[in-house]
Amino acid sequence: MVPLTRAHPLPPTSEAQWLRQIVDLARILGWTTYHPWLSIHSERGWPDLALCRPPRLVLAELKSATGKTTAPQDRWLDLLRDCPGVEVHVWRPTDIETIAEVLR
Repeated sequence: MVPLTRAHPLPPTSEAQWLRQIVDLARILGWTTYHPWLSIHSERGWPDLALCRPPRLVLAELKSATGKTTAPQDRWLDLLRDCPGVEVHVWRPTDIETIAEVLR
């Protein structure tokens, strides 16, 4: 098996596959995860994924290698970063090493 490093990043994936990879990694490392399946009736811009392993709460917006955050996403990310104890990230497939470090 090839290690997941920047030299050997994961191949480009769909958003659903990328989400699944992060959720699987988080669960292996003991995190409970929440992802709203339909954002139709939710506040625009809320992060894609919440991960909880007390005493930590991590909120992550998942983007493709070239995806950009929207204005509503930026607003939420800025507000949440100002909340003590809440860890806020924007993660891309090339960030897999950093993601694994954050979740360890």
